[in-house]
Amino acid sequence: MADGENLLRHAKTIAVLGLSSSPWRPSYGVSEYMQSVGYRIVPVNPKETEVLGEKAFATLDDVPVAVDIVNVFRQSQFVPEIVEAAIRIGAKGVWLQEGVVHEEAAQKAREAGLDVVMDRCILKEHRKMVA
Repeated sequence: MADGENLLRHAKTIAVLGLSSSPWRPSYGVSEYMQSVGYRIVPVNPKETEVLGEKAFATLDDVPVAVDIVNVFRQSQFVPEIVEAAIRIGAKGVWLQEGVVHEEAAQKAREAGLDVVMDRCILKEHRKMVA
């Protein structure tokens, strides 16, 4: 819990991997909530041009602003390459949403100095923190 709370308290910008413009997708609802409580959301999805009023980028490496949290709404098999990119861009942490687990990639992120939250919903954790 400490990693997640620490990340949320100090973060300003969240890059969301797999953010969809479809309102019924979990990535959209979670990101809409995080945006509504003051975080800047940066969509990262090669299939989108804009989500929640923010320009979308094809890859994490294309994001032109500093990223605090890389929030992952992708299948676990894609986590290692996402962690590599998060390390490259100097993100402070990687947040793997519920059902997204990759122990080896998480360990690599930790070894590179990133906070890692795995298999937890960022919206639920934020709500617990502010309750």
